[in-house]
Amino acid sequence: MPSQRDIKRRIESVRNTRKITRAMELVASAKLRRAQDRIEALRPYARALREQMAQASRETAALRNFPLLAEREEVKRAAIVTITGDRGLAGAFNENILRAGFAADERFRADGAGDVVYVGVGKKGSGTLRFRSKALEETFEGFSDNPTIHDAERIADHLVGLYTSEQVDRVVLVYNAFKSVMQQQVVVEQLLPIERHVVLGRDIAPDPRETPASPPLSLFEPSAEEVLARLLPTYVNVTIFRALLESAAAEHAARRSAMRNASDNAANLIDDYTLKMNRARQAAITQEILEVVAGADALQ
Repeated sequence: MPSQRDIKRRIESVRNTRKITRAMELVASAKLRRAQDRIEALRPYARALREQMAQASRETAALRNFPLLAEREEVKRAAIVTITGDRGLAGAFNENILRAGFAADERFRADGAGDVVYVGVGKKGSGTLRFRSKALEETFEGFSDNPTIHDAERIADHLVGLYTSEQVDRVVLVYNAFKSVMQQQVVVEQLLPIERHVVLGRDIAPDPRETPASPPLSLFEPSAEEVLARLLPTYVNVTIFRALLESAAAEHAARRSAMRNASDNAANLIDDYTLKMNRARQAAITQEILEVVAGADALQ
């Protein structure tokens, strides 16, 4: 049975750990709020971009002429972009992404894809992919908790280059979408080629703040085709940026929940150790009383 001194040391160690987990929980809560604000600020821009892209596509004669819309009959080589965090201590946040990425890999191979490569975004995912000897085509690290549009553009330029040069025939994003503080959802989303229903805006939900009216009229100069050719790469940039922001918010929420659970477990452990220490103290007192009584009896 451990001594009282050993139990006191354990209690002090757990208390120090609880201070760290509480501090990390507070930091994650502050970062989560900022990440939510960034997502809310991006949504109006992303919606307006989608609406303009849909109007331009409806006035374009042949969508098949755009490289980012070219649907290839056979997927010989696919790229999976796994968006994970640069740090751990976030529960199953990173593991869920990698598990979904491996499942997408199996589906591609089952459908006849001869090769599947990975693009790792985040140190945790990239490290695991290297450890499992996966074909890691490129990595982007160091900005998972605070991504910028420039980070998204670097990733987008690389992926668009792979697709337009026909090094890959399909690109999918795998990331955690932020739903609420307690809920994050793993999303597997096709990025390239851009799907036809996305370009035509068929999945855009009506804005409840707008009154029903005739569709807005836009005049495109020099032509709808040239405007659409510029909007498509911008859409890819915004899609990746949105995924990065969603993943950042989901990571902060997951870390906040993990640190709160760790703090609660530490409190329960302190209670258990305190009970053990009280029992040890009581046993020591009882033993001393028995020794005193035994000594008194021996003197009689």
